[in-house]
Amino acid sequence: MQRPQYEVAKIVDRFGQLYVDTCQPNSFIVRTLDAIQKCRTSALGGHVDYCDCCGEQRISYNSCGNRHCPKCQGAKQALWVDDRMSDVLDCKYFHIVFTVPGELNQICLLDSKLFYKTLFNCVWSVLQQFGYTKYGVESGAICVLHTWGQNLSLHPHIHCIVPSAGMTLAGNLKRITKNGKYLYPVLMLSPTFRSILLKKLKLQLKQGSQVTKYQTLIDDAWKKPWVVYCKPPFGNAQQIVKYLGQYSHRVAISNHRIKNISGSDVTFFYKDYRDESRVKPSTLSGVEFLRRFCMHILPRRFVKIRYYGILSSKQKDKTKSLLAKKPETKVKETRQERIVRLTGFDYRLCPVCKTGFMHTVELLPKIRAPTNVLYVKKELSC
Repeated sequence: MQRPQYEVAKIVDRFGQLYVDTCQPNSFIVRTLDAIQKCRTSALGGHVDYCDCCGEQRISYNSCGNRHCPKCQGAKQALWVDDRMSDVLDCKYFHIVFTVPGELNQICLLDSKLFYKTLFNCVWSVLQQFGYTKYGVESGAICVLHTWGQNLSLHPHIHCIVPSAGMTLAGNLKRITKNGKYLYPVLMLSPTFRSILLKKLKLQLKQGSQVTKYQTLIDDAWKKPWVVYCKPPFGNAQQIVKYLGQYSHRVAISNHRIKNISGSDVTFFYKDYRDESRVKPSTLSGVEFLRRFCMHILPRRFVKIRYYGILSSKQKDKTKSLLAKKPETKVKETRQERIVRLTGFDYRLCPVCKTGFMHTVELLPKIRAPTNVLYVKKELSC
């Protein structure tokens, strides 16, 4: 795949300091932008490689590895999918999406870490409740948090992959579904999810003495119909894992969606779902683009992929009989060998002659005082 001409790193390089001066983000967001800006540049160091066949010399710079960096997710996603392949159960899976209405965005911004944690808890509470009431079992779920819409607006929602199996109170595995076509009644999921989440949010606002200020938003959200979407069951286990991998390591925007970066604006493509998913361009100022992008930088150490019920690590031993792929003796591989096997791309192969292999002949250290650094300017008091 050809590398995109424009990248989020270039946007940070051009507008990052202006955004920091204008919006005064916290230090964690600044460090994240700083990592994205330095990714695969001389600031992080690297190595010089030499081909043993044609003599080609190449300089490769290190990646930042940040989970919000558009350039650092491909290998992580491939490894995560490979790990999940051994855990897939031999049953149908359903894709359920829990979406939060825009009226709650202001409450989300008060304390995003608490809001997202509450959102995860409420989603699993709903799934667990329906598992017991409809089938008498505790089911499971892999839940992935996304916080963005196509135009980088704040749009918190959770993607859930739910197996059509569960564990009874007696500890026995049981297959579930209604005629194999649907799992839970969607028209009942939506009001139940709305009720549980709004009650918890209102309780949290009461504890912070802010319920009066945001009561109108709570009332508006309660009157609005909520969306819980459920897709039909998937095919085999491989399709399930690959499908889930599309959602596991996404970031707010990929570099391939960025069309142009001018002296003051950024233009990118987005899908307009209100207009039959047509792809349209959108232009924002550089500062506004980074402000929206930074809304989707998750709090430090926040876990965005969570496993519940029979898909959690606690239940692995009890679900072995239902595994789609029987456990095998794993061949010892290095991380690089796994990436080559999964992606088909061998970074050691010479890009020029396609025959020789590249060997590292020199290590390049990090630059101790790089010029591309973002700083939060603070006024010193006497």
